[in-house]
Amino acid sequence: MPEKLSIIIPVYNEARTVCRLLEKVREVKLNYGIGKEIVVVNDSSTDDTEGEVFRFKLRFPDIEINYHKHPVNQGKGSALQTGIKVATGDLIVIQDADLEYDPEEFNLMLKPILEGFADVVFGSRFKGGKPARVLFYFHSVGNKILTTLSNFLTNINLTDMETCYKMFKSEKIKSLKLKEKRFGFEPEVTAKISRLQGIRIYEVGISYHGRTYEEGKKINWKDGFRAIYCILKYNLFAR
Repeated sequence: MPEKLSIIIPVYNEARTVCRLLEKVREVKLNYGIGKEIVVVNDSSTDDTEGEVFRFKLRFPDIEINYHKHPVNQGKGSALQTGIKVATGDLIVIQDADLEYDPEEFNLMLKPILEGFADVVFGSRFKGGKPARVLFYFHSVGNKILTTLSNFLTNINLTDMETCYKMFKSEKIKSLKLKEKRFGFEPEVTAKISRLQGIRIYEVGISYHGRTYEEGKKINWKDGFRAIYCILKYNLFAR
């Protein structure tokens, strides 16, 4: 039975939301008494993100927070690589700091792993009956195109390759040599994890409370083209 879940939170200029997110993570009660380690990787924020994290640590010394800061901005993928490297839990999950995803749903992703069925669990925004904010049509089309192309090359049937919520057994994700510095992390990790011998990948439906660009959303159309490049690079060219 796993003893600890490491929750990796990459942050860049998230002073407005990071404390509320940390509070939500702290409040989650994981099944079977599994402990939590919060790994915050500050990708050289220029706002008061760091101050907010330190003030949270002072308010709640009961929660384990493993804090790291990049000296220069390197990108979300780089922050995740740092988090994966320093995480000490038996399991690892990725959590954005922008409140689009609900940490209460960690237990949904834990279930297939704890029951012995899965090594990796993707939280799908397009699977099941969970609430999802209605936002940009072309974003949803783009996600489906990227997921379909990725599925075609990996030969797995995901519904949401681009989801933030991915949970891994630590030894599986730590065995990968990841390279992508920005949002190419998602297609890269999907391609590489799908090629591990005997890997068992599951999906569960999750809710999604998306942001608009005015509310701080960072991904754009250029990242979509980069994702296509990464799907081809880490599937076709890697072989």
